[in-house]
Amino acid sequence: MFKNHPKGLIAAALSNMGERFGYYIMNAVLLLFIASKFGISDTAAGWIYAVFYFLIYVLSLPGGIIADRTKNYKGTIMTGLSVMAIGYLLLSIPILSTKANIGWLLPFTCLALFIIAAGNGLFKGNLQAIIGQMYDNFEAEAAKEGPEALKIAKSKRDSGFQIFYVFINIGGLIAPFVAPLLRSWWLKTNGLLYNSELPKLCHKFIDNASSMTATDMDNLNQLVQQVSISGTAPTDMLQFCTNYLDVFNTGIHYSFIASVVAMLISLTIFIVTKKILPTPVKKSQHEVEDYTPEEKQTQAKEIKQRLYALFAVLGVAIFFWFSFHQNGQSLSVFARDFVSTTSVAPEIWQSINPLFVILLTPIIMWIFSTLAKKNKAISTPRKIVIGMLVAGCAYLFLTIVAYQHGYPSGKEFSTLDVSIKEAMKSGPWVLILTYFFLTVAELFISPLGLSFVSKVAPKHLQGICQGLWLSATAIGNLFIALGTTMITQLPHQWQCWAVFCVICLISMGIMLGMVRWLEKITK
Repeated sequence: MFKNHPKGLIAAALSNMGERFGYYIMNAVLLLFIASKFGISDTAAGWIYAVFYFLIYVLSLPGGIIADRTKNYKGTIMTGLSVMAIGYLLLSIPILSTKANIGWLLPFTCLALFIIAAGNGLFKGNLQAIIGQMYDNFEAEAAKEGPEALKIAKSKRDSGFQIFYVFINIGGLIAPFVAPLLRSWWLKTNGLLYNSELPKLCHKFIDNASSMTATDMDNLNQLVQQVSISGTAPTDMLQFCTNYLDVFNTGIHYSFIASVVAMLISLTIFIVTKKILPTPVKKSQHEVEDYTPEEKQTQAKEIKQRLYALFAVLGVAIFFWFSFHQNGQSLSVFARDFVSTTSVAPEIWQSINPLFVILLTPIIMWIFSTLAKKNKAISTPRKIVIGMLVAGCAYLFLTIVAYQHGYPSGKEFSTLDVSIKEAMKSGPWVLILTYFFLTVAELFISPLGLSFVSKVAPKHLQGICQGLWLSATAIGNLFIALGTTMITQLPHQWQCWAVFCVICLISMGIMLGMVRWLEKITK
């Protein structure tokens, strides 16, 4: 798996693990945390989440420009890790949200999220540009040995980005457990148990108890009995609700301290290993001057073709990420409300995705390698087409499950009695199978998309082009909150998943129509 790859690949991947750790903590808890802390709707929390994830990726473009212009990629990366650590440190401060302080506390939380996104923008694309340069150098050395050696070296790029992807997901595998475990520990320390539905009812009672329906009050009383370890009913419901929200969210705040530590570990690894990592370089001026006018014109035409190909794939990537990143949006709401979470908190289901990444990547790499040895190699554009098809299958599966169970909208579901809700909930196998399909799709698109960008990007625009790939992801992320809106508002839940299924299949068809052209560009 690691044989005949450039020196420094594993070091770069380990440097990225801390960022992934923080990313997956946020991916697992952010929407549910904001809703439970501030008592805002899932839709409003979803839009805060979407803007945050938009900024994480779109700020990679100015981050790439800064590194390209200063030629200080490594310094930019180290600054990014430091800035992210500051943002997570601000988020770790446990302050109870009240009507009196929400006016500044919610903006303060959003400011911390912006700082994290800004640090990520300095870090993410530039580390990926270094990986691309690593394989450029690797292929240049192989070219000195002859055409056969160069062919072998070029075949390593896709698998190299997949190896990189496996290692960075180790942090993602661990992270989703941190917040739920700390929250449950802190609740038990204070004589309470976890329940995902109780924070919403607590906020409703605190804001206006008189507006609660009889079903709401019955549900609140039932859940309060369930979460009290002593088994005794509280004498002051207002005080209980305030205390429960404070304890519930303080445990999540503590998990951000783990993110700070993870950033510092990644920073340390990068500082220790940066000497063996390459720096992306521009073509030297004398190289350009040696070309004839005809050769310069041909080069300019080739660069235009490469950029056209890049933007075509970026357009498809927008729709994939809009669909895939529902794992922190509508799929988190689905896990919280429609899947039994008595033994497993909804955030922990986020660990299934990185677990499948780690388990499935060697298998997929073996399949690709075997096909290549038989001269039946699948091109990177065709792999992306397959990925879109598999993503469509994931949402087709959820559409069928939701239709068969007759799931109503999230809004209607929240008004039902606790016992009715419990009877309607699915088993965990639904989420496991959904994440299996989505992870396979991710492995065909995300690391291979990075590889594709590194192939087509002009050498003097490596950082910017990686930033463009991440910007396409950002645009997809900006609209992911529509998933939470749809699962909450559409009359039938299956309609939400059907929308994502159709989007994936249409994107697959568009990509399929461009395959031959893209294959020609990347040869």
